Amino acid sequence: MQRLAFKMKLNPGQKEDYTKRHNELWPELKKLLKDAGVSEYSIFIDEDTDTLFAFQKVSGDGGSQDLASNPIVQKWWAFMADIMETNPDNSPISKPLEEVFFME
Repeated sequence: MQRLAFKMKLNPGQKEDYTKRHNELWPELKKLLKDAGVSEYSIFIDEDTDTLFAFQKVSGDGGSQDLASNPIVQKWWAFMADIMETNPDNSPISKPLEEVFFME
């Protein structure tokens, strides 16, 4: 089991909309993530900087970041592009984070 973490950036004032959209996560996207081996996925926000911190537990070698070519993921990116920093293809600008400590 892998533990993956990355950060993204929310546009100012968009916490409520971001939370609402994730609380209504599309069933087909949830299934896709689970089928890809993502068993846990949490996103936290630093409200002082609008920085999002994401954490996933993933079986296998992949994770949500490896689903870029899937049409469901591309549709989700387009849906979220108006409230967060994105690349030209609407994918969220994200930075992988290195794990420096883990306690079991």
